[in-house]
Amino acid sequence: MALQDVCGWPAGDAAALGLPRAGGCAVPPGRDPPRFLEALGPRLAHGTTTLAFRCRHGVVAAADTRSSCGAYVACPASLKVVPVHRHLLATTSGTSADCAAWLRALRRELRLRALRDGRLPGVAGAAKLLAAMLARYRGLGLCVATLLCGWDRAGPALFYVYSDGTRLQGDVFSVGSGYPYAYGVLDRGYRYDMTVREAYDLARRAVAHATRRDAYSGGSVDLFHVRASGWEYVSRADACVLYTQLRAPPGPEPTREAGQAQPEQATRRGAGEGGGPAPEETEDDSRMPASTLSADPKSWDYKPMPPRLAALESLMSWGGPQEHVRAG
Repeated sequence: MALQDVCGWPAGDAAALGLPRAGGCAVPPGRDPPRFLEALGPRLAHGTTTLAFRCRHGVVAAADTRSSCGAYVACPASLKVVPVHRHLLATTSGTSADCAAWLRALRRELRLRALRDGRLPGVAGAAKLLAAMLARYRGLGLCVATLLCGWDRAGPALFYVYSDGTRLQGDVFSVGSGYPYAYGVLDRGYRYDMTVREAYDLARRAVAHATRRDAYSGGSVDLFHVRASGWEYVSRADACVLYTQLRAPPGPEPTREAGQAQPEQATRRGAGEGGGPAPEETEDDSRMPASTLSADPKSWDYKPMPPRLAALESLMSWGGPQEHVRAG
């Protein structure tokens, strides 16, 4: 070998030179490589920020788009909210390969159940099925933490499933390294009877604040909404732009000339105040950002649906609304 000739090494195989074999790894003598790497090997930190919550309009899910491995950003525009079928979404947190493989297995099993039983399982059934599949591999190094967001015959539902078989049902969940910062925003602003605009605003604010404080979260903010008619991709906005708009102070109020009558301010009353229910919000303005972020929708950095998500949506035709509304 040329390198051996330059360095003056004696001719011989790799074992004689004390070098690791091809495809092997260098560990101290007498140590088992898998156990050594598991105990003392490099631990690459990885993180994300995903969240979801239930409201009277369905389930709203949001996530950042940064995929990192230690200090290396592998992909700044990854998709962490993955469709399972037309009425079920799953967020991904943990090892990307594990999440992709097990959500693909869940999609396959749900498809087989639909072909065999004539209807799709409900959200609770899908969460139970995924938890049972993951529990068989407890302790083998899997890292899967997902939120199943869906709508079935019982209405909107939200479940948290972990790779050790844990399955929890709730109204508000946040998973990933940025979850403490997201919970700080969610705990302050969450209400079940929020309007669509308030729900979108809350989800964006929570992820934007988490990306600001968590080094492993960033990129953009993907926003999804699961309704009775199916899931909907709402927007993808740049996280830095969102945070800048959140931090911007409100503009000064326009001054009025002397003697000019002050217009009456329309107050919004909630249910129980003034004897009337809170006014409903129409579907036409459900995509508009809240006034706390920006009054001009053109200032938002909306992006079209990612090509991968558009391709997945075309494969969801087998889970139509009529089929899934009958799911138990």
